[in-house]
Amino acid sequence: MSERPGSLTVPVAHDRKPLEFTDVAAGYGRGRMAVRGVTCRFEHGASTALVGANGSGKTTVLRLLSGLSQPSEGAIRPNPSGKSVALVPQQHGLRAWMPLTVSDVLRMSRFRDRGLVKRFGPADRAVIEEAAERMEVLDLVNRQFGQLSGGQRQRVMVAQALAHEADVLLMDEPITGLDMPSQETILRVVDEERSRGRIVVISTHHMDEAEQCDQVLLLAGRMIAVGAPSSVLTNKNLQETFGLRMAHGDKDDCVFHGEHHSHRGGLPHVFNDHGHGHSGG
Repeated sequence: MSERPGSLTVPVAHDRKPLEFTDVAAGYGRGRMAVRGVTCRFEHGASTALVGANGSGKTTVLRLLSGLSQPSEGAIRPNPSGKSVALVPQQHGLRAWMPLTVSDVLRMSRFRDRGLVKRFGPADRAVIEEAAERMEVLDLVNRQFGQLSGGQRQRVMVAQALAHEADVLLMDEPITGLDMPSQETILRVVDEERSRGRIVVISTHHMDEAEQCDQVLLLAGRMIAVGAPSSVLTNKNLQETFGLRMAHGDKDDCVFHGEHHSHRGGLPHVFNDHGHGHSGG
């Protein structure tokens, strides 16, 4: 993908080894397992969608990828701490009450390299400005973060992650509950970051979003399937993942595409953000 005129050339990791999970399991403590049996490769220059119901292990996999959690079984190679990682949390995890401007939030992205006392340089300001421009929040920099709409806050948090210039970009349900323009902006950036050579991993309830990724990992407290969307997002796999018939029709190989308006021999089924399907008229 070509860069916009005047945009920065964003550095990517010299070490382009994938992150590899081999029979990984992780828990909440006291023997409670959150996810198990995950064997998967996360490649540079590729995007992966983590798909499953609430409590299926999506956030745990993101924490494992970020190095915030360690596997109780299996192995992750190389150690995620050897790569720089940016994590965008779920909306409900955003501290909207904090008395910070959007500019303050964006500047935090550079603390990893600069620390709290080292002065910002022109390169830092240029990186932050480009990230804000890409996420269409440049005009919000003097606003209080807590006064923004949900879509605006999420775009600011994604801009902060972009300004990290991390090797790995992780997003936990980045578009759930957002307005359509914010969804489109975030999905565009996911595609751009993949094209720039990053490892990009998102958790999602949206099948349309998952289909745009290079790889889908289905989770239900364990790995159900992993692979290209066309081979993974089948009726059989989604029924096992969600415990419901998520696609319409009777064939096991019927692929679910979010919302269908017609299908020979079956009723349309709609997938919502809570992991439930329902039939349409």
